[in-house]
Amino acid sequence: MKKALAGLLIASMLMVLTACNLAESGAGDKNKGYVGLAMPTKSSERWVADGQNMERLFQEKGYKTDLQFAEDVIENQISQIENMITKGVDVIVVASIDGNTLTDVIKKAHDRGIKVIAYDRLIRNTGYLSYYATFDNFQVGVLQASYIEKKLGLKEGKGPFNIELFGGSPDDNNAYFFYNGAMSVLKPYIDSGQLVVRSKQTTMAQIATLRWDGSLAQARMDNLISANYSGAHLDAVLSPYDGISIGIISSLKGVGYGTAKKPMPVITGQDGELASIKSIVAGEQTQTVFKDTRKLAEQAVKMAESILKGEEAEVNDTKSYDNGVKVVPAYLLPPVSVDASNVEKELVESGYYTKEEIGLK
Repeated sequence: MKKALAGLLIASMLMVLTACNLAESGAGDKNKGYVGLAMPTKSSERWVADGQNMERLFQEKGYKTDLQFAEDVIENQISQIENMITKGVDVIVVASIDGNTLTDVIKKAHDRGIKVIAYDRLIRNTGYLSYYATFDNFQVGVLQASYIEKKLGLKEGKGPFNIELFGGSPDDNNAYFFYNGAMSVLKPYIDSGQLVVRSKQTTMAQIATLRWDGSLAQARMDNLISANYSGAHLDAVLSPYDGISIGIISSLKGVGYGTAKKPMPVITGQDGELASIKSIVAGEQTQTVFKDTRKLAEQAVKMAESILKGEEAEVNDTKSYDNGVKVVPAYLLPPVSVDASNVEKELVESGYYTKEEIGLK
């Protein structure tokens, strides 16, 4: 009897362990649908959250998943997508590292009857992209620049003010949408002299930050300050992304900004990353554009599920995103501008962060 009970206990434990292992490896019914999730990197908290949110939602619906992170190495991502094709996935959701480098592997997916959805970053130069799930990226730039406009009182004619501009990664299509949206607001003020770019660096080629790297942004800010701001105060910095903003802040603190005598400039950002939200609460970074990636994950899952059911996915934009071969049907979600005045409402009350996490009492 004791041996029988011991055997049952061991069998039960093995079943539990097997279930756990299945959950970790993308448990679900492959026959219902098998979805590959190709994310760029684990070094940014938002991509980890995006990947995990989609994985959870797909598995809750009973689909099998394969989630991979490429650590910002293009060759890794191509290899991971090729692996997914070999494994026989039905749909691949790709947040690309470089949207210009996936043409061949997307064709391989197409040739095997696998549909591809671009997630947040457009994949260029392919006619085989089914859909694009993203936020209104032009509007992100508009929100950042409009915040600077309001904070400095530019509409009321105040100025002149010194500003420096930072762009996103030149291999990311979104970076140009952010830049164009921001410049649609800022360029008239720069042209009139109400905003002064002392470095004279205003084009994307001059201001781009490869791979959205905060350390590169910090080094560039160091150079801008030493070359252009001896005896002059920097009043605003257009930053397209929170990781870049944190690098900029580190540079500025190193030369004495952030004191009563030398206050921080207005500094924008994007993604609502925890370090930047803490910085906003602490009075350093001024603003970020919050993109609720939980909603984006939900939208991508809806698109993939439509494909798996043989249906057309819901889209709300069929004009904006020309990838060089076709205009990709897209679903755009609205971004939200966040600063100290609404950070609790937008990020705590929505359940994205707790008050303790962001440093609010």
